[in-house]
Amino acid sequence: MPQPKYRKIAVIGYRSVGKSSLTIQFVEGQFVDSYDPTIENSKYFYFKHLSVLVFSLFNRFLALSLQDEYSIFHQSHSMDIHGYVLVYAVTSMKSFEVVQVLHDKLLDMVGKIQVPTVLVGNKKDLHMERVIKPEEGKKLAHSWGAAFMESSAKENETAVEVFKRIILEMERADGNVPSEDKKCAVM
Repeated sequence: MPQPKYRKIAVIGYRSVGKSSLTIQFVEGQFVDSYDPTIENSKYFYFKHLSVLVFSLFNRFLALSLQDEYSIFHQSHSMDIHGYVLVYAVTSMKSFEVVQVLHDKLLDMVGKIQVPTVLVGNKKDLHMERVIKPEEGKKLAHSWGAAFMESSAKENETAVEVFKRIILEMERADGNVPSEDKKCAVM
């Protein structure tokens, strides 16, 4: 049996897009309806053991909330991070714009042209409030060379798949999994 790998994943996005809800849904299997970031910030890191492919992984999740595209993106947020889940709400054009700026800042910070990334359009259960079409998310992810998924943390749609996908992207970047010609899109 191979030795377990330890991976650190950052979940980044604009405020109120569902970063913590998505992470808590994956780690604890529950949706937190009333989330108070000032109280919950004490639980800044989440841990979960996951077996993907033949790898056994211990993941550490860091949920970062940035108020706007001008928020300071500290270098410490990119240190020792193996993969990034960038989250926007399909109900918020502002969050979609901010996630694009965050991606650019992230690449500048790590000094690379590409990092293992999954772009996630969250809150897809809010059909009547949707302003970002799936095609827009796919197009953006494709321009980054990233995977794309839509999710609903509330309905527990694709929460596990999001984190399995970022692990797959990290393993691909390390050369442990063959590259695909096309990136995956799950909606």
